[in-house]
Amino acid sequence: MTTSFKLNGNMISLEADPTMPLLWAIREEAGLHGTKFGCGMALCGACTVYLDGRPTRSCVMPLASAAGREVTTIEGLQSAPAKAVQTAWIDLQVPQCGYCQSGQVMAATALLAANPTPSDADIDGAMSGNVCRCCTYSRIRAAIHAAAHSLKASA
Repeated sequence: MTTSFKLNGNMISLEADPTMPLLWAIREEAGLHGTKFGCGMALCGACTVYLDGRPTRSCVMPLASAAGREVTTIEGLQSAPAKAVQTAWIDLQVPQCGYCQSGQVMAATALLAANPTPSDADIDGAMSGNVCRCCTYSRIRAAIHAAAHSLKASA
């Protein structure tokens, strides 16, 4: 069965089982490997993509649910908040192993798009669904604050 949707700004059609998790369709059918498999139960955040602009766990979402919608992966992030987050991540050397970082960046970017001046509590709340086995949470929080400051300075 064919499922058509917009992926990172481009319309695509995938010939795949409509019950296949969107994560696997993105990785195996579309060939974009930035979105990671973590737990398979929507608990860790490694598989976070945007569905119509909202963070969504792609490991439990069937491909059919993306039909006619817009999906953005880590490869498709291009907004000012995304660039600020990515720069802060590099400048503050946030990743240790890096496995969870695509989901972390997706969540942090969504937070700053909705709230450009988050408090520590706002950050903790927005990022609570994203697990980092290396426990770089303090660097993640610092990078989000740095990205927010950068956005404010460039406004």
